[in-house]
Amino acid sequence: MASKGLSRVSSINSELNDFTETKEGEKIYNVSKSRLMSLINWVHVFRTYLPLLWYFVIGVLLVQIFILLYTHRFDIKSLYAVEIAVFESNKPLVVDLGWKTMAILALVIWYITRREQPVYLIDFSTFEPPEDWKVTPDQLMQIMRFQNCFTEESVEFLDRMLKQSGCGPRTAWPPGTVQCLEGKPADTTAEAARKESEIVIFDCVESVLKKTKTNPKDIDVLVINCSLFSPTPSLCSMVINHFGLRSDVSSYNLSGMGCSAGLISIELVKNMLAAKPNAIALVVSTENLTQNLYLGNERGFLLQNTLFRCGGAAMILSNKWTDALRAKLKLLHLVRTQYVSDDSFGCVYETEDNSAKKIRGVRLSKDIVKVAGRAMEKNFTTLGPYVLPMSEQLKTGFWMLVRFIAKKIAYQNKINPYIPDFKRGIDHFCIHAGGRGVIDGIEKNLQLTSRHVEASRYALFTYGNTSSSSIWYEMDYICSRMDLRRGQRVLQVAFGSGFKCNSAVWLCMNNKPSGKKNLKKDQ
Repeated sequence: MASKGLSRVSSINSELNDFTETKEGEKIYNVSKSRLMSLINWVHVFRTYLPLLWYFVIGVLLVQIFILLYTHRFDIKSLYAVEIAVFESNKPLVVDLGWKTMAILALVIWYITRREQPVYLIDFSTFEPPEDWKVTPDQLMQIMRFQNCFTEESVEFLDRMLKQSGCGPRTAWPPGTVQCLEGKPADTTAEAARKESEIVIFDCVESVLKKTKTNPKDIDVLVINCSLFSPTPSLCSMVINHFGLRSDVSSYNLSGMGCSAGLISIELVKNMLAAKPNAIALVVSTENLTQNLYLGNERGFLLQNTLFRCGGAAMILSNKWTDALRAKLKLLHLVRTQYVSDDSFGCVYETEDNSAKKIRGVRLSKDIVKVAGRAMEKNFTTLGPYVLPMSEQLKTGFWMLVRFIAKKIAYQNKINPYIPDFKRGIDHFCIHAGGRGVIDGIEKNLQLTSRHVEASRYALFTYGNTSSSSIWYEMDYICSRMDLRRGQRVLQVAFGSGFKCNSAVWLCMNNKPSGKKNLKKDQ
């Protein structure tokens, strides 16, 4: 008698359709065994039971060793002599390995379960703003005056900060803001902000998919980070619908994480790929300015109007071992530091100003460079052992011991801390283009040369502070114009609100700079 609802039928009797109909006209949903079996991820099942298999092998190994010891009346010398004789005999070792087979099997299983999945960056693309988005410093000041909300003192302050910012003569602002040059009021609607994100994100995603010859249907993980714009539906949904990604894609939308969110997205993908063998991930880092022009007169808030610009980047990452042959970079290390102190949380703070109108904006503290330095010190303390040669680590340890002893004996003269030479472990540096002061401070503290900060200064000058995507404009510069070679290591350092300092070390696998980028060398 046929039962109602779900029933399993043999694969032999299964038909192409999922429903069968009884003589009484009742429809029964049939699921063939073969179809159920095809839905199972056997790699995942195997990896799930590997720990249990390891415990079983270890148990068998211990029992075998105990039996051997008991046979030889726990005479270790006698057991050793017998085992040596096995290797000296002419018999095939495979026959007489005994307990050693279990030991080798246990080691193999342990290696498989403990080894870290590699993460390869197949390629990436950055957003190149159209010409009608770019404005000169004079045009930007014209836009500021057009708002009719800034005092003359604020305009002078903006002009002074703009000249000291390190940004170049042609940087990008969204169309909703640029239209003020035509005498139209700024468009700060949600639709205008969404349009900005669509143009930036779609451009770099389409470019990286074409570069890597990746079918959107092949993407398993999607991560988009944008701190100040988090619409509903999300930016992830926007990309999924536009490019036709699979319905089971794992998507994550990160907001409020600041300029360091790009590396947070990379870490999230790294953790996701560890649980998804043979998977491909798409990461997008961007920021949105349409609704984030501060229209008040408090100086702490006005700084955002002189630094931030439009930009974005998209990256394709994979953990497939076959992708190592075509990958541009491989992720070696990623270190995240959440710095906590009395003055760190409010360094970059979105709130309303103290005016009667309570105008919303992002307040930047005067202590931001000092806090960033302390956060980077903690981050590099963790990163150092992974990238520095042993000689440099020994120097650092020695001077730490000297300072500790001097402190204990109350030595009067101050001993400055030893700063490790990271140039000995890193070939190229991508320092977040948060401003000229940030780049100058890191260059001085790490004793870098002008060539080491060349990519950061270029990104700031050409594109401005594009938030989380700035380190990818720098990486693009290094790949195309600084002779990045196979085997060299690149360090990315980014700072974010909260206060966060994140760093990532990449190993160059292949580097084939495109001619299109090289044409811009003398721009």
